[in-house]
Amino acid sequence: MVPRIRKSLGALFGALLYIAPMAQAQQDGGLSNVGVVQSLILTVAPEALYTQSDFGQRIAREIEAESIDIAAENRQIEAELTAEERALTVLRDSLAPAEFRARAEAFDEKVQRLRREQDDKARAVGTRNDEARRALLSAAQPILLQLMVESGAVAILDRRVVLLSADSVDITEQAILRVNSEFGEGEAILPPRP
Repeated sequence: MVPRIRKSLGALFGALLYIAPMAQAQQDGGLSNVGVVQSLILTVAPEALYTQSDFGQRIAREIEAESIDIAAENRQIEAELTAEERALTVLRDSLAPAEFRARAEAFDEKVQRLRREQDDKARAVGTRNDEARRALLSAAQPILLQLMVESGAVAILDRRVVLLSADSVDITEQAILRVNSEFGEGEAILPPRP
């Protein structure tokens, strides 16, 4: 098994030795690459790309506004249900047991229905953030590819999974600037909620 590992490592190092001169040639000859990081491997912080982009900030504002609306609805519903429950309690002694039971069951069903509806709204707000993050990363792929080509890189890695790297290979800031320039607040990526 050890000879196989050595053979695989040898092939890997051979490939890197083959790629490195090509990348170096690109670095040396590319006047168009002035000011762009030159590295075989680049890193990007997807979370920062999302949260610091104009698009991500718009989505955060929308989610905050929706969350505030849902919280206000919840308070209003709670007040209405509390009043309805009190009224039902007052009627308890004046209603026949069967009629009271029917009203109490209808009230319980109403409470459960409203709870489900509000929970669904809250879940939808939560999934919007994930949906927006995926949409941005998908839309940003051509931008990341262009940065990769300009840098002579062969890969862009998620910064969270890199154990150690030089800060100079992190292209997050450049990617944010280009995403903002290309998409602005991202109405084309994900339309604003009415």
